[in-house]
Amino acid sequence: MTRLPPSSPRGPESPGGTRIRRRWLARLNPPQLIAVSFAVTILIGAGLFLLPISLEPGQTLRPVQALFMATSAVCVTGLAVVDPGTTFSTFGEVVLLGLIQIGGLGLITLGTLFALALRRRVGVTDRIQVAQQVSALELGGVVRLVRTIVLSSVLVELAGTVVLSAVFVPAEGLGRGLYFALFHSVSAFNNAGFSLYATGLTGFVTNPVINIFVPLLIVLGGMGFLVQLNVLAHLRDRRRARLSANSKLSLTMMGALLLIGTLGFALTEWNNPSTLGTLSVGNKLLASWFQGVTPRTAGFNTLDYSTMGFVTLFMTILLMFIGANPGSTGGGIKTNTFYVMMASAWGMVRGRSDTTLFRRRIDTTTILRAMTVGLLSLGLVNLGFLLLLLLNTNKDILFLQLFFETVSAFATVGLSMNTTPLLNPDQEVVLIFLMFLGRIGPLTFAVAFSRPDSRRLVRYPAEHDILIG
Repeated sequence: MTRLPPSSPRGPESPGGTRIRRRWLARLNPPQLIAVSFAVTILIGAGLFLLPISLEPGQTLRPVQALFMATSAVCVTGLAVVDPGTTFSTFGEVVLLGLIQIGGLGLITLGTLFALALRRRVGVTDRIQVAQQVSALELGGVVRLVRTIVLSSVLVELAGTVVLSAVFVPAEGLGRGLYFALFHSVSAFNNAGFSLYATGLTGFVTNPVINIFVPLLIVLGGMGFLVQLNVLAHLRDRRRARLSANSKLSLTMMGALLLIGTLGFALTEWNNPSTLGTLSVGNKLLASWFQGVTPRTAGFNTLDYSTMGFVTLFMTILLMFIGANPGSTGGGIKTNTFYVMMASAWGMVRGRSDTTLFRRRIDTTTILRAMTVGLLSLGLVNLGFLLLLLLNTNKDILFLQLFFETVSAFATVGLSMNTTPLLNPDQEVVLIFLMFLGRIGPLTFAVAFSRPDSRRLVRYPAEHDILIG
């Protein structure tokens, strides 16, 4: 009797088949596994959205629309081709909420948590994959880090639910109000921007609870998990747990951009009768604070972006492109990437060979990585914008609307000038790819499917005669 070799397939349910699948997964590097896990989750979500139980009676959903909504949820974007509150049933809304939570925390992070719950050993490969997804700098304590991230996220979302219930329970009743509070709390913390109201949160433009605590949830989610934990450890023991250079940079950039966004919006929209012009001074400041926070990849809005001035829209596009902090639920090229790009360029202009940060030199690899992320992101945004223009068949859609939509999709923000429902199916597919690439990161995607050239054994001499600038 001939024994089958260990690598021989024995069917999908046999132990040999299981081993083959595990070997296939083991061959994937962390960037590849991240990309594949997000893609599979999106496809599963799209399939669930197409089930009749997910839709309200009389509502229909095209496959492309289902794929769009699933991608927007998993990539925590918030762009919607249909109104979630009137299109999806309660089951469909719960599916949407689950996809937002999975997309915000990361499928690999949640998978590691489930492995811990089942008392399975988390190997070195699994630790590397989790560290890659949460942007951890070291492997030590990754398992403990996952527990802390998930627990702290759930606690913040529950706290947000309690606070927001003070608004939604009186408006919607006890059961439905608590559900609305939970949905919007999870959506805000994960920087998703999905709302169960057809007009978003525009009906709460003067509500202090919504204007203060929804942006606070957005800021906490966009801060970055490692920064949050570093700050908490520093507050508990300032001697042993010092703020890292990464945390200092992330907090500084976050504070600066929030200040710029709030003041910039107030200055440019203060007298606009379609936005801030008719509000009291206090409500103008609250609305400016809300709109100053949401371009940090959140997607909520209490004012109509289609009525805003060109200066405000241009500022919003820049803030969306920069995005949130690394390792957070937000998107964009990330605050630290933007700083390293600008600081290294400024250092070059001033004739300095080194780029410094808090009395530390930023290494060349980090600078090249930042420049690569920035260049790839600009290329993807321009390519996506060009495709939207080429595929556009609606002459009522303006040039600026398509560009705003492109940056919003790539940076996984979700803000829109009421353009998303007007797009045709081909343009929806373009935005699907932009949201996917923006969520996993252009550099991560490039590394995931690139093949290192191991045949090149010769390193050529450097050439110094090439003129730049």
